[in-house]
Amino acid sequence: MELSAQTRRLLFWLPLAVAGIAGLAWLLRPQPVPVDLVTIGSGPIQVTVSDEGQTRVKDVFVVSAPLPGLMQRITLKAGDEVVAQKTVVARIAPNDPNFLDARSEQEARAALRRAEAERDFAAAELERFQRLAASGVISANDLDAARRRAQTTTAAVEEARARLTAPASTKRRRGPDCDCVDVYSPVSGRVLRVLQESEAVVAPGTALIEIGDPENLEVFVDLLSTDAVRVEPGQRVLVEAWGGGPPLSGRVRRIEPFGFTKISALGIEEQRVKVLIDFSDDRERWKRLGHGYRVEPRIVLAEADEVLKVPQAALFRENGTWSVFVDEGGRAELRTVELGLENGLEAQVLKGLAEGERVVLQPGGRVSAGTSIKPRA
Repeated sequence: MELSAQTRRLLFWLPLAVAGIAGLAWLLRPQPVPVDLVTIGSGPIQVTVSDEGQTRVKDVFVVSAPLPGLMQRITLKAGDEVVAQKTVVARIAPNDPNFLDARSEQEARAALRRAEAERDFAAAELERFQRLAASGVISANDLDAARRRAQTTTAAVEEARARLTAPASTKRRRGPDCDCVDVYSPVSGRVLRVLQESEAVVAPGTALIEIGDPENLEVFVDLLSTDAVRVEPGQRVLVEAWGGGPPLSGRVRRIEPFGFTKISALGIEEQRVKVLIDFSDDRERWKRLGHGYRVEPRIVLAEADEVLKVPQAALFRENGTWSVFVDEGGRAELRTVELGLENGLEAQVLKGLAEGERVVLQPGGRVSAGTSIKPRA
C-alpha cells in the first residue's frame, strides 16, 4: 500500500522535530553550579584573643637628683651593669647659697635694726619688771612673760644678722677631687636609659637615669574590654612575632581592674584593659628580648586536641540555626549542625556532620537545597 504524500512528509519531519526538541531541552537543561568543596576532618582547635603588645622590665627604678647643683656628665651607657649602693651613677656639686642684691641687703639691714630695737625695749622692760617683782608689785607670771620676750627678741636679732651675712663665693672643683655628692644605684641590674647625659645644672627631683633587671621581663598588652572580660589569670599565652622563631610560652599573671580610653589608628575611641603576662620558657629562649620590644601575645581562652571541625566559611544561618550544604551525589543537601568551640576560622562540630563528608564553602545565592553542584575547576 502506497503512503500518501502527507503521511510521508509527517514521517520525514516528525523525527527531526523530536530530535530538535530533545537537543533544545538538552541545551537548556540546568547546569551544575561550580562550588568550592572541603572535606570534613578532625584536628586541634584553639579559641584565642590577641593584639599588639610590648615587653618591659617589671620594676624600673628612676634615679633622680637629690639636691640642686651642677651635675657632671654621666658616663654610664644603656646596657651597662650597675651594683646596688656601689655604682656611682651621677656626681652633683651643690649650689652656693644665693647672694643678697642691693635691695635685699637694705631690707635685711632694716630688719636687723628693727630687731635690735625690739631687743633693747624688751631688755629694759625685763629690768623694770625685775625691780617691781622684788617689791611684790607684779606677779611672777608677768615677770616670766617679760623674760620670754627678752629672749625671743635676742634670738630675732641673731636671725636677722645671719640673713644679712652674705657667704663668700667658692668655685667648685671638677673632676674626681670635686666637693660633690655621689648618687648611687639603688638596685643591681643594668642601665635602661640615660635621661640626662650631659653636664647640666639640675633641680631636686630631676630624673637622671633608669635602671632595671632585664632578666625580670614581662609582657603587657592592651586588649579591648570586650575581650579582656574573657581572660583569666593562669591562661596559656603564645608570644608570637617576636623575631626569634617559634612562639614563646607564657601565662597571664594579672588583668588590671580599670580600663582606659585609647584612640585607634582610625581615630575611634576604644576602651582598653591592660593584661600582664609572664614568660614560662627558660630565659635562654627569650634572652635577646629587652625593655620595650614589640611582640604579639595570643591568649588561649579554650582549646581541644582532636575534634571534628568545619570551616567558618561553610556556615550560614537558616531559620535561626547554623547550617551547611553537604555534597550528596552532586546535589546540595541542606544540613543543620550544632557547634562547640569557634575561633573565627573554623568551628567544632558536635552534631550534624560526619568525618569525610564534603561541604560547600561560601555557597552564596546560587546554591539552595537540591541544587546540582560540581567541584570548581
